[in-house]
Amino acid sequence: MINNYKPGDKDKRPWGSWEVIAVSNNYCVKRITVSAGQILSLQSHNFREENWIIASGEANIFLGDKNIVRRAGESVYIPVGIKHRIQNNTDKPLVFIEIQTGRKLDELDIIRYEDRYGR
Repeated sequence: MINNYKPGDKDKRPWGSWEVIAVSNNYCVKRITVSAGQILSLQSHNFREENWIIASGEANIFLGDKNIVRRAGESVYIPVGIKHRIQNNTDKPLVFIEIQTGRKLDELDIIRYEDRYGR
């Protein structure tokens, strides 16, 4: 198992920000904020699966060939290798908790297929 995250790690992104709130050998928990009207890249992961729990706001989630809406208190599971992204179509911030589990947990395990911000 490889986990390259530490509690307190954080980053600002063009769509919002994330912060690591807990880690262990086999998991990483992040609080992610998506600014109003923003969207993350369409991506997948080779080594990790994710569970997203919506804390506040409304999420438009693309998962494989499905489009799912989730609100505060609801969640979605993202298996390894599945293309996914999350979008905030509202005028208020979207906050969700991401729980990553898998053999390798780091920012390099992101395969981007489409990205509004040219990354």
